[in-house]
Amino acid sequence: MSGAAIRATAPARETVRGGRSALTRSRVRSAWIFIAPTLVVLVLIAGWPLARTIWFSLTDANLNSLNDYEFIGFENYIANYDGEWLGLLTDPDWWRSVWNTVWFTGVSVSIETVLGTIVALLLNASFPGRGIMRAVILIPWAIPTVVSAKMWNWMLHDQFGVINDMLLRLGLIAAPITWTANPDTALWTVVMVDVWKTTPFMALLILAALQMLPGDIYEAAKVDGVHPVKVFFRVTLPLIRPALIVAVIFRALDALRVFDLIYVLTANSRDTMSMSVYARQQLVDFQEVGLGSAASTLIFLIIALLIVITMAAGRVRLGGETR
Repeated sequence: MSGAAIRATAPARETVRGGRSALTRSRVRSAWIFIAPTLVVLVLIAGWPLARTIWFSLTDANLNSLNDYEFIGFENYIANYDGEWLGLLTDPDWWRSVWNTVWFTGVSVSIETVLGTIVALLLNASFPGRGIMRAVILIPWAIPTVVSAKMWNWMLHDQFGVINDMLLRLGLIAAPITWTANPDTALWTVVMVDVWKTTPFMALLILAALQMLPGDIYEAAKVDGVHPVKVFFRVTLPLIRPALIVAVIFRALDALRVFDLIYVLTANSRDTMSMSVYARQQLVDFQEVGLGSAASTLIFLIIALLIVITMAAGRVRLGGETR
């Protein structure tokens, strides 16, 4: 191409680039216009309460005199007055609740992910009654958490529970077990109930990802005689990995905020107390609004930090794609 032709086409390229840039700016501007009302509502219903909670965490506010408080800085976080008044970071009960919450989240979400994947693979196969089975599998997830926790609380009762009665009849135990009161079994019991209730949620999300996979790659693998296990690890798992990580993040968010399940099954037991149960105890039982707000603020920061770490480790973009 001659120099004259290159010079002639250069303005056209710049025009195209400029047109694309203008189109992109227009789309971005339209997107902000559409989401602006949502952001305003979000700030009003979430941002303001969060800011108010952070402010109360820096005061000595009490539930009996909520309007009469003083600014005390970070004493709710680091105070240690000869054991008479402990800040969160010097309170062993707080650190125990953090450990309980993180342990519960790690164990329950891991089990639910594995079981949810297995259930999703089964429901993705073609068999008679698949539609009915898909509906039935969602029943545990549809039951309100408090209702399911209370139901399991009765089933696990050491005197009247059907679980102990069945195990005694089978000869697996010699005496009834206090599942929710025994420190050795209480937290595992909470995990078991949570897995029963929330595995359908994971299965539903993973099943949605499986439904989007092209069927021709499986036909090709079948023709080539590739073992189904190898197909799963080499083909299926990499393809559903973005959706799987997003499902884990959503489930971890919910597990880190766990309150109702633990509170109904084990109340304020130190052996199973979660961060949310600890915050509720400070706010309601002890009426310490400042200390309870500090606990709530740290819960928010811990959850945000763990989610950022999870997204970075999985290299997940906000759009659900992996890099």
